[in-house]
Amino acid sequence: MVNRYMQPLRIAIQWAYLLFILWIGWRFYQFVLHFRSGGMTPTVPRPEAVEGFLPIIALLGLRDWISSGSLNPLHPAAVVILLSIVLVSLLLRRSFCSWICPVGTVSEQLWKRGFSLLRRNLRPPRWLDIILRSPKYLLLAFFVYFIFFAMSASQVRAFLLDDYSMIADSRLLDFFLTLSGTPLVVILALLLLSLPMKNPFCRFLCPYGALLGLVALFSPAKVTRKKEICVSCGVCNQVCPTYIPVMSLSRVHSSECIGCWRCISHCRADDALSMDLPGRKIAIPGIVFALLVVLVFWGGTIAGKLSGHWHTAITTADYARLLGR
Repeated sequence: MVNRYMQPLRIAIQWAYLLFILWIGWRFYQFVLHFRSGGMTPTVPRPEAVEGFLPIIALLGLRDWISSGSLNPLHPAAVVILLSIVLVSLLLRRSFCSWICPVGTVSEQLWKRGFSLLRRNLRPPRWLDIILRSPKYLLLAFFVYFIFFAMSASQVRAFLLDDYSMIADSRLLDFFLTLSGTPLVVILALLLLSLPMKNPFCRFLCPYGALLGLVALFSPAKVTRKKEICVSCGVCNQVCPTYIPVMSLSRVHSSECIGCWRCISHCRADDALSMDLPGRKIAIPGIVFALLVVLVFWGGTIAGKLSGHWHTAITTADYARLLGR
């Protein structure tokens, strides 16, 4: 019965992170505005967590770290956040997607509203669903090949040190502040599509989700079904946001599992479903799982700060030069 409280807890954590991220965005906007106004607005410390929105810079920084043996000092937080998210996925499934990611939070709220309006969510046929899921893996393969194989170490380092990359975060801010044309149409289309369909961007297009899904295949924590207790009611299949046929499995290995606990929370037979470690002898309590998601993710940030790999080496003078143009 305790697991029934997991969904309110998960949603509370989702909204806490979403509000935190909106605050980070607002602080970063104030930071940029100070330089672009010629110092006419109050100075605000740059929130380093904004680098969580720079996954490509993070991959480039990771490649540079592997090649040079030292973490690039311009965007170290990007690499720290990426590795923290990967660690969460390695230990606790793709729980980042369903507990922390702001895109996942917004998308989930939309498809729930869509279900309330339409009394159902649309699902493509299985063969089409498999085809539609391929773009996210193709995008991931493209970025991995281009960054880790096609580019030389010197090219990666030169790109990271270029003025364009130094203010990649402010360029991303400008993209959203001046959103129009094709990008605006695509984003609006994805938002509208999220009403009748569960998580279309996450499921079909997100290369980040593809990476985390592949990492999560090695996670020791997996949803486990006890056949002797299960009453085969099918509720777990119905509530799974990624359409995993939980009822017909003894242990969920799918890379699409986002560790949201919806199947466990809605299970009508107590203890028929649980999040177990290998061997099925140790079940992770819901509250422990939730705490681990938060602590592992934030633990990476704390480790980055304590090791001196968090704050950027870009100086105030550099920002004045680059943003004051």
